[in-house]
Amino acid sequence: MVANPFVAVSKFVVRNELDEEVAAAFLARPHLVDDEEGFIRMEVLRGYETPKEFWLLTYWSDEQSYRTWHRGHTYKASHAGIPRGLKLEKGSASVTLFEKICD
Repeated sequence: MVANPFVAVSKFVVRNELDEEVAAAFLARPHLVDDEEGFIRMEVLRGYETPKEFWLLTYWSDEQSYRTWHRGHTYKASHAGIPRGLKLEKGSASVTLFEKICD
């Protein structure tokens, strides 16, 4: 395990009634990111009290690995399973970058 992995945390809120389809899409994801250089793991969370709110945590060995993936064709291809017609709450989508300090 990397001593201080880089973590990208993405958040969004589904505006329409496709939250179940979004959850199913994550369960069926093609795992394209799994073989990317520097990728450690991904966690997908859903708000317990706010089930339309999704959080994605991707762990990387370093920031450059994340940025290379984010600009690449695998990133775009990994989003092919997004449900058609998905609408997000305006302003709800964000990405915040972190350095993991400890468990």
